[in-house]
Amino acid sequence: MTGKQVSSQEEEFRADLRRLGNLYRTHVAKKVSQRQLGRVINTVPTTVGDWLKGKVVTPQEEKLVELVEFLADRLDTSGVEVPPEDLRLLDADEWRKRHTAVMRLRNQASGAGVRGAHASTALHAAASRSRLGELPDKPRPFSAWKPQQLGIHPAIRGDSVAVPQHDFVLPDYVEREHDRHLRARLEAAKASTHPTLIVVRGESCTGKTRTAYEAVRACLADWDLVFPKGVASLLALLDADAVAPETVLWLNDAHRFLRNTEGEAAAAALQRRLEGPGPAVIIATMWPADHRALTAAPQGGVDALGLHEHARALLGPVVPVDVPPSFTELELRALRSSRHPSLETAARTSPTGAITQTLAAAPQLVDHYESAVAPDGPYGKAVITAAMDARRFGLTSPLTEAFLEAAVPGYLADQQRADADPDTWFAGALHYARTRVMEVTAALEPVAHPNGMGSLPGVYRLADYLDHYARTTRQYAFPPEIFWSAVEHHVATTELMGLASAAEEHGRRRIAATLYRRAAVAGESAAAGRLANLLELAGDSQQTVSPYHLYQEAATAGHPWAWRALVRLEEEAGNSEGAESVLRQAAATGDLGLLHDLVEVLERRGERDEAESLARQAAADGHTWILVKLADLRRVLGDSPGAETLLRAAGDAGDGWALEKLAEMRVAAGDLESAEALLRESAVGRSEALYALMELHRDRGDHEGARALLLEAAEEGSISALYDVAMEREEAGDQAEAERLARESGSYGSTGLLQELASLREETGEHELAELLARDAVAAGDTDALLDLALLREASDREGAERLAREAAASGHPSALQRLSRARAEAGDREGAHRLAWEAVRAGEPGVLRDLLDEQIEAGDRDGAERSALQAANCGYHWALTELALLRARAGDPASAELIRRFGLEADGSVCPGF
Repeated sequence: MTGKQVSSQEEEFRADLRRLGNLYRTHVAKKVSQRQLGRVINTVPTTVGDWLKGKVVTPQEEKLVELVEFLADRLDTSGVEVPPEDLRLLDADEWRKRHTAVMRLRNQASGAGVRGAHASTALHAAASRSRLGELPDKPRPFSAWKPQQLGIHPAIRGDSVAVPQHDFVLPDYVEREHDRHLRARLEAAKASTHPTLIVVRGESCTGKTRTAYEAVRACLADWDLVFPKGVASLLALLDADAVAPETVLWLNDAHRFLRNTEGEAAAAALQRRLEGPGPAVIIATMWPADHRALTAAPQGGVDALGLHEHARALLGPVVPVDVPPSFTELELRALRSSRHPSLETAARTSPTGAITQTLAAAPQLVDHYESAVAPDGPYGKAVITAAMDARRFGLTSPLTEAFLEAAVPGYLADQQRADADPDTWFAGALHYARTRVMEVTAALEPVAHPNGMGSLPGVYRLADYLDHYARTTRQYAFPPEIFWSAVEHHVATTELMGLASAAEEHGRRRIAATLYRRAAVAGESAAAGRLANLLELAGDSQQTVSPYHLYQEAATAGHPWAWRALVRLEEEAGNSEGAESVLRQAAATGDLGLLHDLVEVLERRGERDEAESLARQAAADGHTWILVKLADLRRVLGDSPGAETLLRAAGDAGDGWALEKLAEMRVAAGDLESAEALLRESAVGRSEALYALMELHRDRGDHEGARALLLEAAEEGSISALYDVAMEREEAGDQAEAERLARESGSYGSTGLLQELASLREETGEHELAELLARDAVAAGDTDALLDLALLREASDREGAERLAREAAASGHPSALQRLSRARAEAGDREGAHRLAWEAVRAGEPGVLRDLLDEQIEAGDRDGAERSALQAANCGYHWALTELALLRARAGDPASAELIRRFGLEADGSVCPGF
């Protein structure tokens, strides 16, 4: 299909859109504004305007048909006589056929263009396929995959008897807003010359895997797909270059591939593949909690040792496509129009809109767990609880029978253990845990054999929804001592780092030290450094192995944080020469952060020539930021000429930011002409430099020149310029243009303007528009937007504020209800604040415990405060041990306070006496 054929047919389509737009503007616009028209079809008004001007051909066929049907009805009810030659413009079926034809031609042309552009990568793909023979998981056409093979849950059967009893049920799919975002990204990825990583994020059983499957089926159905069943298989695929162009790499529950040491290797390999030839797509589905754990900045120093360094670098730059936990009212209407029995039943039995969870029979599964009955139920429930805790605390490999049997006694009462038949109790418990609920799922599911048919013997995986359920209902429970003994003796050593780290985060330092020791003996070098950190906290000089020796072991294995610890120990011992010697060894490993540390030490000690030499050498290798940092330090130390020399050198090496810093120094010195020359030099490809140049012209009184530069900077994507221009348009009354610019700013990753306009709309009473803008900000990655709107709405609509805060919490803002609770407390509503605080606790926002603890201390409730601090420790909050120690000290028990500071707690929450 030629480009001419596509452009000819598409141009006719656009011309008819313009004619339809003329009908609207001539006969309808006075009664129905463009904004109202957008609300009718649930689409941004400016987007509707672009359609009716023929500027774009929307991929949303049903929205276009809705628009045509609405206009046809309006024209008919208004008695407008439409010219005969224009009657076809009101035929929705005709538009549907023509739209399908245009989309098909466009896709064919795009595919042909991409294939032509990637002729060389096709050769690469052919070569890589010859190496696939030995791989356990091989790419195959997408059409060869069944949904259940890709991790899609079977749905409930519904009330119809027409669905065979044991068939895999896949109900009709209802397209939602996040589907459109995801499919737009896939279309862009299809036309790219590089691979694209797409993260689909959602809680358990919200439909994220089905969302990804339907998007691939809609956009990439003619591509290959490969689904590795574990980290080893993923690494083998990437090593064999098996993820060829026009291949989807399917990483369902991607956190399983990215945790622990092997996960770091996988993350690094995926980063390398993203730097290779495309088009290719890596789709990763994840839970929000796992995504936060892998991308969040280290908390309280516990994760400061780089456990997820590569995972953060891989996932951090990617804005996830979030799958909401429930359907909106509009989506529920569309759902109710479906006649599929599963959807009908789910819609009727899901008052909160949690359709997908209901489809997967989650409530019945939870009831099976919570209402376990004798004789096997209590023992089965203990097995399931041990599995829940194993997953909560980071065990990613399949659960073995040996581990479960060893862990279960810790979850049973003395009488239950005494009544158990030693020869049969575990078999009965396993039978209960493996019983299928509603013929859909079981608490413990078999693990498919990676290379053949059937399942692996003696191992299981926990049902997704129970994993999700446990993370809220058991958030304040720490596993018993016997559980950790089972971990020590029955879990693979590759898992111990993650489990030890979890124990440390939860204040159980003795347990963590035990697991770190075992991991270190097994060759896990990072464990030695983590153990050294705990020994330092304990302050026990009688240990057989010193922290210094353990840090050396970790540093020699290539962990930069361990080198920094060694430098710190030398400095604390007053040995500056030893600290410099260690830092020189560290910098020689090639770590740029350590090299920067050495440069700064040398500069501050007066060894400026060597510091500058090292920084210039780094700049020559492309790392000009070290030279810029050295310039900043010289400026602070009073050597402005030296700083200018280094910034000029960095600028000559291509660092535009260095030139902008140099321009700032020239402005401060009054040399505006030189500053302008530098800003113009740095502005090539840097929109923010254009904005800085605009500010210089404005300050000099050149308002006309400043205006031209402002518009140029906005056109180039400067966030600052977009903000200024948008607020100009807002003040001039052009809200549509202001909102368009805000969304453009959001597409660059800056959501401040969307939030600003949402606040303005809220203040003027345009609540629906405010929510729309806030949700756009959330979609662009800003989880604060809905919360900020909730806090604004609190003054006029408390019920609406609570709804928005709950939505913010569901969208990834874990402290939304807590913040609203604080706002009510500050307004004097202590009762309302307390109610929301406990709702936050029950909803899994344990951060609110800090507020409750402060209240208890103020009220003199020391026992209640200790309970809250212990709960916070059980949730993994680093401040909890400090608070517990302070409470004991204030109660006149300094000995216990000191033990808590040094050794933390035992599994049951009592004070640990030592390692």
